[in-house]
Amino acid sequence: MSIREHLTELERRHATLERELETAKHHPSMDEIELGNLKRQKLKLKDEISRLRVTG
Repeated sequence: MSIREHLTELERRHATLERELETAKHHPSMDEIELGNLKRQKLKLKDEISRLRVTG
């Protein structure tokens, strides 16, 4: 997988997490731990995307 393809996949996963977070925020049954986990995953992807853009 090329860097560009990897970057595209990371961006797709980041967007998916963004949608999941927005949906979860509107569900009263969603607990804060799960929201935190989604936010951490999203931030980790964002950091990796930024790193690849700089080095790739």
